[in-house]
Amino acid sequence: MSRIGKRPIAIPAGVECNVDGQTVTIKGPKGTLTQTVDKIIAIELKDGVMTLTRPDDTNKSKALHGLYNSLITNMVKGVTEGYSKKLEINGVGYRAQKQGKDLVMNLGYSHQVIMTEPEGITIDVPNANTIIVSGADKQKVGQFAAVVREKRLPEPYKGKGIKYDYEHIRRKEGKAGKA
Repeated sequence: MSRIGKRPIAIPAGVECNVDGQTVTIKGPKGTLTQTVDKIIAIELKDGVMTLTRPDDTNKSKALHGLYNSLITNMVKGVTEGYSKKLEINGVGYRAQKQGKDLVMNLGYSHQVIMTEPEGITIDVPNANTIIVSGADKQKVGQFAAVVREKRLPEPYKGKGIKYDYEHIRRKEGKAGKA
């Protein structure tokens, strides 16, 4: 049996969970998330605990069992606590600011990079070198943070670019460093 798949999912107080056929809808203080579960996986909601079961031990059903358990667990955490990614901007003259619902970044290009805040995502710019992307959907938060980082990837020679706060950029010596 899948160790991840057989874990029961506790639904905390203040979170409303609705199972309609193979569609799971979770509503909480941070928003509402919906996930359609494959027809192989059976969903059971009883006394504030959701359990997922699979019919057999084929590779496909084992994989889907763990996948949907993780996705629903992430949904429950997302509507209660939310998810966030912190990005840091390094480089002379590199900075970010928020103008309405737009994120405006100066990243050393001849033009400003402007990104609009997507639905369900909140962008916060506490200072000119920090961007915080937050929201209830873990996948959307991670994807948008990756798209922002992609606008100027960190480079190993001077360390300029956009990086995650936990990321360490391995620095390289330039041409002058060779003997």
